Amino acid sequence: MFADSAKIYIRSGKGGDGHVSFRREIFVPAGGPDGGDGGKGGDLIFEVDDNLNTLTDYRFIKKYSAEDGESGGKKNCHGKNGSDLVLKVPEGTVIKDTESGKVIADMSHGNRREVILKGGRGGKGNQHYATATMQVPKYAQPGQKARDLNVTLELKVIADVGLVGFPNVGKSTFLSRVTNAKPKIANYHFTTLNPNLGVVDLENGNGFVIADIPGLIEGASQGIGLGHEFLRHIERTKVIVHMVDAAGVEGRDPLADIETINSELKAYNEELSGKPQVIAANKLDILYGEEEEEAVNLLKETFEPQGIKVFPISAVSGKGVRELLFYLKELLDSLPSEPLVFEKEFDLNNMGFGNEPYTVVKEDEHLYVVEGPRIERMLGYTNLDSEKGFEFFQRFLKENGILEELEALDIEEGDTVKMYGLQFDYYK
Repeated sequence: MFADSAKIYIRSGKGGDGHVSFRREIFVPAGGPDGGDGGKGGDLIFEVDDNLNTLTDYRFIKKYSAEDGESGGKKNCHGKNGSDLVLKVPEGTVIKDTESGKVIADMSHGNRREVILKGGRGGKGNQHYATATMQVPKYAQPGQKARDLNVTLELKVIADVGLVGFPNVGKSTFLSRVTNAKPKIANYHFTTLNPNLGVVDLENGNGFVIADIPGLIEGASQGIGLGHEFLRHIERTKVIVHMVDAAGVEGRDPLADIETINSELKAYNEELSGKPQVIAANKLDILYGEEEEEAVNLLKETFEPQGIKVFPISAVSGKGVRELLFYLKELLDSLPSEPLVFEKEFDLNNMGFGNEPYTVVKEDEHLYVVEGPRIERMLGYTNLDSEKGFEFFQRFLKENGILEELEALDIEEGDTVKMYGLQFDYYK
């Protein structure tokens, strides 16, 4: 079964917790703090593997987690860092946030490796919190939480030319003749499941990449059959070649087939229908004389006024194939050279508490309540019993505009500010 999309859960490693311990040595009755730092959690990384051409592996395993960092130990021992987890994908894979559908990364055109989720920072041991006034700190910093995300992987084939058509019109035969690809060829009444890529080598080292996009059917844009999976591959191509059975060997109407496929392309993505198109009228080796001329003229009269050039060919004998290939190269050279790259839309840096909401409410005459995910997570990372921790807490309130909002609510010195079970007296 061909697989070019998958939904998976990914998670980076949690940072190891800092350790609380004190030196216990002979002749040292009051040893200082020696709690070690926690190790960093492993990163979740995606990397392109040129030996892969499907996302099949991700159909069976749905959850992927990097290793957590180890907690710190006594005697200033640093916890071991968690191992990174590298997920291999074929080139052309687009990673999206499942919930929003926004693009996180496009693994193509030079983007070979990307850290999607960074591991949590390790917590500091209690040795870092000793001060002149607090020589026996009995607390350590917890490790930073892991990040997790549900993502959708979509493989979008990278090719200059996309070869489309209904099953059994001769696309695989054509591809095997003009490229180094070796697709399976037989008189099947069902479609090829894998998109086959091949390189067309022309004179003077010129050439281009062509992909045999698996056969489309009516209703593909609504996801009937494997429609969505196949239509994804056409998005990166610059030129679309319609291959039709111009001889009508199996009773197909080539005009109707082209119109049907164009309707599906437009319904799936309006931009696809605007790509340059060429028609390869195949299987003309079966017709002779007036029959061949009539079949070709019908296609030309219908589509060439629309700017779609028609080439009569035979994928079996090679007739007309050279002319088609050189026209395609000429057409490609006239188009913008920039590859289609899906821009990032999902900012992973905004996953921290810095952009989470909070509320500041005046609950009573002298009581104010500050709460929300941003506040709750900040308190979870901060040791308020230490000088450094309390300084960070005050700076956090100022930099996030919380003090300003309290003052806008006419807070006065001596009033109480409540945050998740903690209470503070307000002083300027």
